[in-house]
Amino acid sequence: MVDAHDVDAVIAGLRDALTADGPAILVALGISTSLGISTSPGISTSLDHRVPQRVAVVVETSGSTGHPKRVALSADALLASAAASDAQLGGPGQWLLALPAHYIAGINVIVRSLAAGTELVAMDPANFTAERFVAAASELRDRVRYTSLVPVQLGRLIDDDAAIEVLRRFDRVLVGGQALPVELAARALELGINLTRTYGSSETSGGCVYDGVPIGDTRVRIVDGRVELSGSVLAEGYLDDERRTAFAFRDGWYRTDDTGTLVDGVLTVTGRLDDLIISGGVKVSLAEVQTAVRLIPGLAEAVVVSAPHPEWGEAPVVVSAVQVDLDVIRDAVGRTLGRAAAPAQIVLVDSIPLLPGGKPDRVTMTALALR
Repeated sequence: MVDAHDVDAVIAGLRDALTADGPAILVALGISTSLGISTSPGISTSLDHRVPQRVAVVVETSGSTGHPKRVALSADALLASAAASDAQLGGPGQWLLALPAHYIAGINVIVRSLAAGTELVAMDPANFTAERFVAAASELRDRVRYTSLVPVQLGRLIDDDAAIEVLRRFDRVLVGGQALPVELAARALELGINLTRTYGSSETSGGCVYDGVPIGDTRVRIVDGRVELSGSVLAEGYLDDERRTAFAFRDGWYRTDDTGTLVDGVLTVTGRLDDLIISGGVKVSLAEVQTAVRLIPGLAEAVVVSAPHPEWGEAPVVVSAVQVDLDVIRDAVGRTLGRAAAPAQIVLVDSIPLLPGGKPDRVTMTALALR
């Protein structure tokens, strides 16, 4: 196990693991940050002799459903991801690491730097602020510059004039880890930030689809509404979990838990397979409800979960840190998606609970909705 706080140790461990000069590593972090990023509870932070020879890195993830997983990645897959990213971005450059090193996007940034032979500049993601980001960016010396962020970080940066100027000097700013709110993306682009939305997961060595288009030799297909991915970036499977591996990895394809559409080669992720509910006999996508809710002023970061309803069976519930009248929400969503999709209640929280990597903790929020 390598402590994610010690970036130099992570770099050394990754360098050895990628060249087969050292053992497989698991990068772990046990301290929460202001972004809500922490090691998943119940997951051991040690590797043993059962790790297959091809495995270079193990990434632990809780997933949005709260079921811990250990994703086993080979050096070939990680390096294929780095090569595909470099080609899509227009060549290697210097990277600013603003994400935790235990998160696949953080590991990706380090691997890209190692593969390109450029000097990595790292900042402490704990207590992430625009001021700290600006200070770290001032250490960049190469002409070509990249960074990778999650949406909550981007939101903080574009509220700061100095950070906006710094972001404009990056050749590309990758944003992934969760859905990027439409308003946030539009504002960043209007400010002249060269933004790219990434889609992928630990099982695909991180982002393998940029702005809806597969990179490298990644292929995308939709099977019964489910997004499936294939290519050199795929993981070996889940460590010590043959059943889950057999379900998720079939015939060279990784079966995601996401739903989507593929039009003219461009992927649009529409939600998750586990976010469909039946409300009053009507199928309702919580992802679509959430999209509609986030268009309401003040609710750009709201999350929609479900809870039992005495009349409808199930109904959407809005979890928000901002108070908005329920009738306003129900009217806006009902006009767009129909009466069955209108949220039944609002749960107010001090801040949206987050999972490792900054994704909304839907399990915790669902529990709050059930109270």
